[in-house]
Amino acid sequence: MDNLLPEISPTGNPQPLYPLLAPSPLSPFTITNNTTPKLSGLCTLDFDAMDTMMSVTAIDCFTVFAPFLANVVCCPQFEATLVILIGQSSKVTKKLSLNSTLAKHCLSDFDKILMGQGANNSLQQICSVGPSNLTEASCPVKDVEGFEKMVNSSKLLSKCGKIDLVNECCQQVCQNAISEAAKDLASASYQLDAMGLRRPSDISTRVVNDCKSIVLRWLASKLEPIRAKEVLRGLANCNLNKVCPLVLPNVRPVARGCGDGISNRSSCCSAMESYVSHLQRQSFLTNLQALNCAASLGKRLQKENITNNVYNLCHITLQDFSLQESGCLLPSLPSDATFDHSSGVSFLCDLNDHIPAPWPSMSHAPASSCNRTVKIPALPAAASGQR
Repeated sequence: MDNLLPEISPTGNPQPLYPLLAPSPLSPFTITNNTTPKLSGLCTLDFDAMDTMMSVTAIDCFTVFAPFLANVVCCPQFEATLVILIGQSSKVTKKLSLNSTLAKHCLSDFDKILMGQGANNSLQQICSVGPSNLTEASCPVKDVEGFEKMVNSSKLLSKCGKIDLVNECCQQVCQNAISEAAKDLASASYQLDAMGLRRPSDISTRVVNDCKSIVLRWLASKLEPIRAKEVLRGLANCNLNKVCPLVLPNVRPVARGCGDGISNRSSCCSAMESYVSHLQRQSFLTNLQALNCAASLGKRLQKENITNNVYNLCHITLQDFSLQESGCLLPSLPSDATFDHSSGVSFLCDLNDHIPAPWPSMSHAPASSCNRTVKIPALPAAASGQR
């Protein structure tokens, strides 16, 4: 893994980041006769009409980087492309889902096409996507006619036809409209009670979530693919920026090194640096995810009776939580990797400066990026990235 990690100076202006320069044998983004996949011939999705987006997905999920870009770039793009494919096909089929047999063939063909263009060969496992994700699952409505009878489609389209990528995550204009539409669809599976009423509490979360997939496919059928991608990736980033995707190891070694009121600063920072080095081998993060991870780790350390700000003491920055020794934070807004034959694969990094990781308050909840009254020190602006 060390061989994959480029050296980035912590000083100076942000420079272009080329984590891997693909050698000529690994330049698979033009399908040749040798790499043309053998498809099932049974899938009804029109992959050819989406060839440009398929190429973007293949690059976002490029073979060696897919596991490290999975939660921020690869999987959101992989899932959005599937939603758009099904949505666009519904213009002909009038169906917003595939049956289980068709789903298996289509997902297999989708994988083969992406692999033929250089994508990782384990994307279903990396992104936790299976054939059932292409069906209606437990949602009782799966056809366009039934959808438009139950949902205020003009209202949904007005709220989600174009979203404000900066403010949607906090204002939730489109997200609320999707939830409302999904609940309308989910209610179709419930009979009226003795009073002739359906109670919202009767609708399970699982059914509503499955119906959200149907709503997204309907939206994708009404928008141009590039606009649909912008909406879907924006909504995905709202969800992924709320969490810390890292697996945080046991903090006991840090607690031992930093115990007794940090009596030994050298021992404490050595333990902290060793801990952080394990985090740096997991995944690239967005700037907001790094903020969440700093808060989560800080809370764990506080539960081990470490009350002093060890981030400040040991000069821990937000970049330290992301992959690579010098840190690379991806922008909080959606972005894609790019490829060209001269420079290989590159992607956008938010490299403003080494931003100090904020130590969580003992008496307050972690600062939210949606709370305008909370001052998050030097948090990178959403569009401050440099390629």
